[in-house]
Amino acid sequence: MGRSVGIDLGTSYSSVAAVVDGVPIVIADADGVQAHPSVVYFPASGEPVVGVTAAELMSNDPANGVASAKRLIGQKFDSPAVRVASASCAYPIREAANGFPILTLRGRDYAVPQISAMILGHLKAIAEAQLGEAVTSAVVTVPANFTDPQRESTRQAARIAGLEVERLISEPTAAALAFGYGKEADEYLSVYDFGGGTFDVTLLHLSGRVFHVLATGGDSFLGGDDFDVVLANHAAEQFRRETGVDLKNRAVEWQRLLFVAEKAKRALSTKKALSVRLHEIAHLPSGPVDLMFKISRDQFNVLGMDLVQRSFDICDAVLFDARLNVAALQGLVLVGGCTNIPLVRQAAEHYFGRPARTGVSPEFAVAVGAAIQAEALNAPPSSDAAALKSLLLDVVPKSVGIATAGGFVESIIRRGTPIPAQESRVYSTSRDGQTEVRIQIYQGEGRRIDENVMLGEFVISGLPAGPAGWLDIEVIFEIDTNGTLAVTARDLGSGKLYGAKVRVGAELSEAEVAALAATHQHWQEGR
Repeated sequence: MGRSVGIDLGTSYSSVAAVVDGVPIVIADADGVQAHPSVVYFPASGEPVVGVTAAELMSNDPANGVASAKRLIGQKFDSPAVRVASASCAYPIREAANGFPILTLRGRDYAVPQISAMILGHLKAIAEAQLGEAVTSAVVTVPANFTDPQRESTRQAARIAGLEVERLISEPTAAALAFGYGKEADEYLSVYDFGGGTFDVTLLHLSGRVFHVLATGGDSFLGGDDFDVVLANHAAEQFRRETGVDLKNRAVEWQRLLFVAEKAKRALSTKKALSVRLHEIAHLPSGPVDLMFKISRDQFNVLGMDLVQRSFDICDAVLFDARLNVAALQGLVLVGGCTNIPLVRQAAEHYFGRPARTGVSPEFAVAVGAAIQAEALNAPPSSDAAALKSLLLDVVPKSVGIATAGGFVESIIRRGTPIPAQESRVYSTSRDGQTEVRIQIYQGEGRRIDENVMLGEFVISGLPAGPAGWLDIEVIFEIDTNGTLAVTARDLGSGKLYGAKVRVGAELSEAEVAALAATHQHWQEGR
């Protein structure tokens, strides 16, 4: 039995933490790095490279590296996230036979969970080196509004990396755990989590060491990456006016510009203005041309204001769901690298009417909270860790329902329902001689099918043939503490359980996960 850790698998940066002698720590690598770029680079020869070195290599060769893979994980090829990525990535993305995206780098195909597994494996290796023992399991965080396929794909990535996922917890809830560790309180908290690729806000009631989530919401297409894009667009438009060259239509050059924009964004958190130069970004008949532009913090604030306002639209909805107003909240916790941006921090403090809590780094609060939960799950009953153990009472982030006639969706388990949750519905056969029932399951808040995400098809087979309506089948929908859906069925008359199955669109089959895990282990041993 190895050690368990907490992992924040971020869109832009990832980190790993553990509780050592009762103290939560963020684990650094041999160079002292705690925040590792979520980047994988594929060199012309040798094994893939992850982290800081990968980001440096990819900045000059974007066609052979992958960044922000988290925005693609668990997404179907025809989803908005994949369409956006396909338009801007310097490497090809195509549709696999199962409808999920496949990334091609150096002539080899990779499913998105493979990329995330490489990042997780990198964090696992760092933790093992610093802790001096094997790491075999982890509590892994996910955005609060991740769908079931996204959660399952994250779990598959961990299994490929050789990690058992003890629990998936939402990033804002993990952050609240970090701020509340070892404390007794009775208060309402708002956790405003503006990360690299996703935005989440969660309202909780902290009573003693019980963390009761009241409502949560988020946007999987709102994060630090979007600040990079608006800044890169600003520079590209200026360059187009000066040279006639549109960098947005050149995938490799656009990725180079995005890397520079990300560095400029970070620099503007401490500087009032800066100048940026990107060498030989284009070639004209007269020769190579550099991109040069100046940007002030005030200009950056104007460019990013719409993104910040989008976050407050979500905050309004979550407050409505929780039946609270801002005045009822006693604490504000800021999480995610974007909350280091002065515009974001000041706007959030103004919206919530109070200064943010301090004591835990916004960049590492999620990993620390995951480590606290991992320690509590593994602590002997009499240990100090058990005495500090917190109880998480989370909620369903997105409603789960079934397809009905006319292309509509009937909600079965609604958003905001405490988890674990269970609901059931009774179905009858609709025609004579029917031996099978098929139910399509969707996740989301829309009334129509095309406004939601299809989780899969629930198939009840082997029913005894008979006249229409003679057989009543109870279908039970359950969502566990990981936010994962399970469905079972039984005959109400006889009590018989049927061999029902849910054809949920997982990115990889069990056999593929096992094969990739073996390959990953070989790669790790050779590093």
